[in-house]
Amino acid sequence: MLMVAAAFAATAACGGSTQGPPLATPSLSITASRAPLGAPIEMTYRFHVAPDAVFDKDVRVMVHFVDVDDELMWTDDHDPPTPTSQWRPGQTIEYSRTFFLPVYPYLGQATVEVGLYDPDSQRRLTLSGRDSGQQAYAVGTIELLPQSESVFVVYREGWHMPEVSPQNVTEEWRWTDQAATVSFRNPKRDARLYLEIDGRPDLFDGQQTVSIAIGEQVVDTFTLTTGDRVLHKARVAAGAFGADDIVSMTIGVDHAFVPSEMGETDTRRLGIRVFHLYVE
Repeated sequence: MLMVAAAFAATAACGGSTQGPPLATPSLSITASRAPLGAPIEMTYRFHVAPDAVFDKDVRVMVHFVDVDDELMWTDDHDPPTPTSQWRPGQTIEYSRTFFLPVYPYLGQATVEVGLYDPDSQRRLTLSGRDSGQQAYAVGTIELLPQSESVFVVYREGWHMPEVSPQNVTEEWRWTDQAATVSFRNPKRDARLYLEIDGRPDLFDGQQTVSIAIGEQVVDTFTLTTGDRVLHKARVAAGAFGADDIVSMTIGVDHAFVPSEMGETDTRRLGIRVFHLYVE
């Protein structure tokens, strides 16, 4: 099923290519040269716009991860924060994205290929760099490690069953109840919590407050003000994890809702929707 999803995603930028002088030179920095499957990595993209380049419309950034046999595994196509119609000759465009490596049946080196393509025609644009074929430019590598190399999180009370996007089977989420608990082995050092979520603050005067607690101690709170997916990162000091070998962490929300009370068929009580939860 994962291969089907990757193949489906690949069609988004495979409508051919355009000829002409290079419009920009792409490059990429990744915070880690090695990372376990499922882990977040920080990716900084740079596009050095050519001195005579003209972008007359907004195009998308194509990002492909391929294995050692040049087979596509997954994608992270996206719109750059600064639309390409605003890119100017000689300018350097730089921005960062956090990307969660999918849990995929492959270990070893993956190559990251970047390109630009027109979302209407699906045609790719000419860039400068090492073209891996069809105007996909190799800009970096990362070694994929087993998922067991990361902190293993166990979902306890307060979680609904996992759900999968019908458009992309690699995208999964779980809804919480008003409070939901996870447990994991105590890292016994400072750590960072990644929590990618969305909710329904529109049902509660425009906000839902999320709290993260270890035992009775609240270690972080933040507020959702839109229904957009957000990535929250929290630093947790080693002392907050306590002395026990296993840590119990509770994610709570001040307001939950029941869809059936709003005319839908779902009778669950829902707090927030969690796409990724990772302890680094």
